[in-house]
Amino acid sequence: MFKILKYSIFDLLRSRWSFIYLVFYLLLGSVLLLLNSNLSNAIITLLNVVTVLVPLIGTIFGIMYYYDSKEFTELLLAQPIKRSNIFLGQYFGVAISLSLSLIIGLGIPFLFYGLVISEKVFEFISLIIVGTFLTFIFTAISFFIALSFDNKIKGFSVAILMWLLLAVIYDGIFLISLVYFEQYPLDVFSLTAVMLNPIDLGRTLMLLKLDISALLGYTGAIFKKFFGTNLGSTISFIVLIIWSLIPILGIVWKSNKKDF
Repeated sequence: MFKILKYSIFDLLRSRWSFIYLVFYLLLGSVLLLLNSNLSNAIITLLNVVTVLVPLIGTIFGIMYYYDSKEFTELLLAQPIKRSNIFLGQYFGVAISLSLSLIIGLGIPFLFYGLVISEKVFEFISLIIVGTFLTFIFTAISFFIALSFDNKIKGFSVAILMWLLLAVIYDGIFLISLVYFEQYPLDVFSLTAVMLNPIDLGRTLMLLKLDISALLGYTGAIFKKFFGTNLGSTISFIVLIIWSLIPILGIVWKSNKKDF
């Protein structure tokens, strides 16, 4: 698996799209720090970009890499190599290379502008951690979807629909539910709904780190009461880890079951 992982990482690092992805975050971080004297404002803007763009890029890169390397994968399958090792190596190669682009692209401008000596360093680290989790989660989901559909167009469509559901549609349904059932106690429902969506969970954790949960009103008070505690933060990161593990286990199961 490690040889396939190494090959996938070097293959993607040579790709112009990985370079474009890195340069995009490098320019975005530099511009935001130049335009904002307040680091919190820059981090909030980056949060809005990261929680939408990172899952989308992870989804697209994952699905495209699987289908583009399908012939090479079939060649590997003919070798005495465990199936799960092939696909896990490719998955971790894609996820790690995308995470490195994110970390380096945002890390260089923030280090250059003195974030290391700022009290906002922990907020920035939290943003990087959330972005890395989302990268691993959505790359894994895209690989699982690709393994489920031999047709490239169908697999790509399902992957984009999945991203659209979690990034946009889910929030709309969640907000409508809060308004429609406002006369009922919604504490447990709100917390459960947030944990069922890794994008919302990452965004909520960051908003609480930035101490602007008051903008969320009553719902923000609920989140602050739970996620603002050490136990709540620990449970939240455990949930993110579970979100990462479930599609990985799905990749292993699907790769062993699939007839190539």
